[in-house]
Amino acid sequence: MDLPPQQPSTQFLTLEESADVDAALLSSPEKFLTRLTISSLKLLQHIAEDYGIKIEELTTKQVIAWFEKDGKIRREQGIEASYLKW
Repeated sequence: MDLPPQQPSTQFLTLEESADVDAALLSSPEKFLTRLTISSLKLLQHIAEDYGIKIEELTTKQVIAWFEKDGKIRREQGIEASYLKW
């Protein structure tokens, strides 16, 4: 049984960035936190871009509202319509 081709999802870490983290002299938990931090930075950059502001201007309420909006899109229109694919 052939599965339909998967849509490419947003990559928060490039292969090069992931390789850089792997090569770093860090413990496994530190590497995990480093990947999470880099991914979070990229997501915050996207959220700020959506609002048309600098990342430094983002507020906690705006981040929460963005996640609520993306979650609503996912529930109402499906995962492919949302930014986060989970």
